[in-house]
Amino acid sequence: MTATAPTTNRRTASRAARRQQLIDATMKCIARKGMGSVTLGDVAREAGLSQGIVNLHFESKDNLLKETLRSLAGEYREKFDKVLQKSGPDAADKLRAVMQLDLGASICNQRKLAVWFAFWGEVKSRPTYRRICDEWDQRYEKVVAGLCDELVAEGGYKNVEATTIAYGISSMINGLWLSCLISPQTWDRKNAMAAIMSYLGNAFPEHFKQ
Repeated sequence: MTATAPTTNRRTASRAARRQQLIDATMKCIARKGMGSVTLGDVAREAGLSQGIVNLHFESKDNLLKETLRSLAGEYREKFDKVLQKSGPDAADKLRAVMQLDLGASICNQRKLAVWFAFWGEVKSRPTYRRICDEWDQRYEKVVAGLCDELVAEGGYKNVEATTIAYGISSMINGLWLSCLISPQTWDRKNAMAAIMSYLGNAFPEHFKQ
C-alpha cells in the first residue's frame, strides 16, 4: 500500500494542476473576449491543450464556468482569511488590512475584475452563479459589519450604525473596482485607498485619523 500512495498522489496533483491550468486559461479568455464569446476551443488554445482535455475535465462550458467562479471566489476567500489572521487583534487593523487587500494589485487588477464583473453580469439569469456570489457576499458583509460593530463599541460612537457603514464600505469598494476596470488610465490605487480611509475616518474618527 505504501508503494502505490506516491503514484496516487502524483495523479491527483496532476489532475488538480491540469484543472487549475484550464481555469486560469478560462479567466484569461473571459477577460479578453467576454463570457458569452468564450468557447471551449478558445480555452484549449489558451492553455495549449486539446479540446478533448477540456471536455475530459469539465464535460461542458457551463461546468467549466461554474468551477472558474468557484476558484475565483475561493482564491479571494483564502486571501481574505489570511489577511484577517495576520493583521492583529484590533478591529481597526483588521478593517484596514481588508481594504488594502481589496484595493491591492492581487485583487484589484483588470484581468481579475473583468472576470468578476462578467460573472456578476450573469447572476440574474444564472442561479448557480448567484448562489456562489451571494454566499461570499454575505460572509464578507458579516465580517465587515462585525468589525464595524466592534469599532462602534470601542469608540463609544453615537448615532453610528455598523451595518450602514459596512454597506457603504462594500458599495465604495465595488465602485472603485468598476472605476479601475473601465477607466484604467485615470484610476489611481493611492487615491482609491485615500477615499476609503477618508470614509472610515469620518465614521470612526478615533480609530482612523484624517
